[in-house]
Amino acid sequence: MITQDQFDSELKYIISNAIREDVGDGDHSSLACIPHNARGKAKLLVKDKGIIGGVNFAKKVFAYVDKNLKLDVLIEDGTKVTYGDIVMYVEGSSQSILKAERTVLNAMQRMSAIATKTKTFVDLLEGTNTKILDTRKTTPGIRVLEKWAVKLGGGENHRFALYDMIMLKDNHIDFAGGITKAIETTKEYLNVTGKDLDIMVEARNLTEVEEILKNEGIYRILLDNFDYEDTRQAVKMIGNKCLTESSGNINETTVRHYAECGVNYISCGALTHSVHNMDLSLKAVK
Repeated sequence: MITQDQFDSELKYIISNAIREDVGDGDHSSLACIPHNARGKAKLLVKDKGIIGGVNFAKKVFAYVDKNLKLDVLIEDGTKVTYGDIVMYVEGSSQSILKAERTVLNAMQRMSAIATKTKTFVDLLEGTNTKILDTRKTTPGIRVLEKWAVKLGGGENHRFALYDMIMLKDNHIDFAGGITKAIETTKEYLNVTGKDLDIMVEARNLTEVEEILKNEGIYRILLDNFDYEDTRQAVKMIGNKCLTESSGNINETTVRHYAECGVNYISCGALTHSVHNMDLSLKAVK
């Protein structure tokens, strides 16, 4: 998984790039009509309901724009919110507040939406031993924010990127010349490079599950687009040899059924690629 240093580095890059993109050579609307020494106060208002996400990210954005801005946080990340709730107050330079506004809102609206959707799936799995996972189906450039939001909603992160786990999917297997060939050459690669990475292999049917199980050292088998009956059969075949994960055709209607088949994990791209942003706004306090 991503290290704390990598996480912090990603956040710094996202913030600096977002402010560069939005502000450019200056927020000329504010510069034109608000005195440079004007001070103000604003509240971050919830106009929706769900799980709030991005509060700690907002703190970092405000600090990046102006370290003298003062925040009074009333509602922390991962908390259930409803219409009319005030998440935080920010006070200080009026120009600085407006410079940070859009980056804060854009991030928090999306992170809150992801946290809310994830919490829905987590609740649907209550009472099972199955965990919900995100995927790499994230918005380019802000993956760390979206995966952070999944955690805030009670989900777990899959691999962060291509570098922190070996995941042999259908195309890898087909290009490599088959399951066993792909696994064998992967083990050789890891041995030569000295990398310590878990190996996960995708199966498209029960025959492929059987072939994967003939190979040692597999961390997890991904059961891709299996129906319920084949999923139950695969879980039985695999037993305690390695972990299991279901993916494909996963939604609010099907997720509980797949969990009841006995898989350890269920991955769902919709947690990050199919959400509707939470309605939040930053309003001046007069």
